[in-house]
Amino acid sequence: MSDIIKLLPDHVANQIAAGEVVQRPASVVKELLENAIDAGATNVQLIIKDAGKTLIQVIDNGNGMSMTDARMAFERHATSKISTADDLFNLYTKGFRGEALASVAAISQVSVKSKRQEDDLGTLLEIEGSKVTRQEPVVTSQGTMISVRNLFYNVPARRKFLKSDQVELRNITDEFHRVAMVHPEVAMSFSHNDTSLFNLVKSTYRQRIVGIMGSKTNEKLVPVEEETELMTVKGFIGKPEFARKTRGLQYFFVNNRFIKHNYLNHAVASAFEGLLKDKSNPSYFLYLTVPRDSVDINIHPTKTEVKFDDEHSLYAILRASVKHALGQFSVNAIDFQQEKQYEVPYDVAKNAHSQVPKIEVNHDFNPFQQESNTNKSYPTPSFQKPPTQPWEALYAGIEETTQLTDETHMQGSTSSMFQQAEVEQRNIFQLQRKFVISTLKSGLLVVNQQRAHERILYEKLLRQLTVQNGVSQQLLFPIKLNLPVDEVAVLINLQEELEHTGFLFKTLEHNVVEIEGLPLELKEKDVPFVLEAVIAKEQQDLPENTYSPADRLAQTMAVTMSIKTGEALNSQAMENLVDELFACKEPEVTASGKKIFINLSGDSLHSKFN
Repeated sequence: MSDIIKLLPDHVANQIAAGEVVQRPASVVKELLENAIDAGATNVQLIIKDAGKTLIQVIDNGNGMSMTDARMAFERHATSKISTADDLFNLYTKGFRGEALASVAAISQVSVKSKRQEDDLGTLLEIEGSKVTRQEPVVTSQGTMISVRNLFYNVPARRKFLKSDQVELRNITDEFHRVAMVHPEVAMSFSHNDTSLFNLVKSTYRQRIVGIMGSKTNEKLVPVEEETELMTVKGFIGKPEFARKTRGLQYFFVNNRFIKHNYLNHAVASAFEGLLKDKSNPSYFLYLTVPRDSVDINIHPTKTEVKFDDEHSLYAILRASVKHALGQFSVNAIDFQQEKQYEVPYDVAKNAHSQVPKIEVNHDFNPFQQESNTNKSYPTPSFQKPPTQPWEALYAGIEETTQLTDETHMQGSTSSMFQQAEVEQRNIFQLQRKFVISTLKSGLLVVNQQRAHERILYEKLLRQLTVQNGVSQQLLFPIKLNLPVDEVAVLINLQEELEHTGFLFKTLEHNVVEIEGLPLELKEKDVPFVLEAVIAKEQQDLPENTYSPADRLAQTMAVTMSIKTGEALNSQAMENLVDELFACKEPEVTASGKKIFINLSGDSLHSKFN
């Protein structure tokens, strides 16, 4: 019997390794940007076409590579970052595994131009599916330009599982943000399909965050800065009133590397305890510095998961640092309007001698004494008698007014009688500000008020999106919101559908969203929460055939705009809610399949007492 274990060919091994390193176009963007930073670049350009499926290009002005280095860079486990195993615990660079470029070259068509400062000519290298097709000297500027075309061209199964261009572009944008935020000293630009999305100049950490997230972000940031033997914490946290329902603005950087860590995230969340609304998440941009030998980065090829030696101590330090920053913010907020002239230095107050205040009393004061006219004069009020009229004028038009008054009185009496009879026929009340309970001939009807309103709004919004346009209420003063570029891009894609529901946009570009009209059911104060929920829903990686875009938008808006548990309703509002619910096509369940009401019959109530 022959042997059955074989050594896989290099191109097959590279494609298998590429499955771990390169999961989507954003993975390639991450590796190329980090290589540019490790090369000492001060200017990095990212150019994308078709959400990275057609082209991913990174241009930098770093150190560049020689002809031999350019060829060796695409071999498996070839790197300039480490040389021994001990170097894994003393890393100064972002890359160290030596697998990224080899994995990328195995599943795409790669072209590299690179030149060092001391060389007269650079190197051109072209690779397709791990095979070098061309290598020659070329005239180019210092640095490296690497182009990745037709990703997964030789692995069609992987390419088929890529998401829509919108989803893949959002993931690429996230990777760009993570690299740009931690390296404000590097000028970075990002364009997609010949459209410039970001053009970031050299700046500070705060300026870089504001440049990415929008100018309005500046007023939402609270600085955090603590230094201990175990860890140094710097960065910013968002003010509690700007907390969001989603976790989109939560960034941890450890030793200039973006990480995800649920335990440390809990430390920040616990510091905000009691300051946030229900189900809200704080935003933060925190840069942590720890000794390099106390953190293990070599856990996963993506290098976003790390292990610390003493996580409990880091948890306590981070929580205390955030609490301290929040405390300082609260003090500053209280004393913000205080005049400088009323502030007494501590040393002055400490050395000052207190004295008993003197009270002066005017013993000659008499409140009943009339002042002479020479001291003060008051105007004498004048009264004028109204002009008299003949008594016949009082009864002018008596017949018309009497008839009208009688009819009005009869109508009011009839209406009140009908209303009284209706109230006697259906008693309705609210329980725990959550349920609407109405009496029926057969028993009781118990309605969940939030779910009922969700169903009503869902069918109304879906009808507006598919059949007729919604009515819009014009705003006297437009609402101006400042959102990240990727979130504004989502709203641009949904602009037509949102306008069918009643939204009217005046401006919708880059970081600015200006709204001059709203749906009738939407309150002005709820606009940020509704748009945030719509954006978050669209950014989820949902299968495209799960819901139609109109159905998904109607569901999201209905859930966000509905009356919530804890909101008090008067009798008229409860009656309208019940009537509108049973006018719906499917009053039994919400759009997501949750039960809206139950019917308690007299027999079932009677059985409870047996």
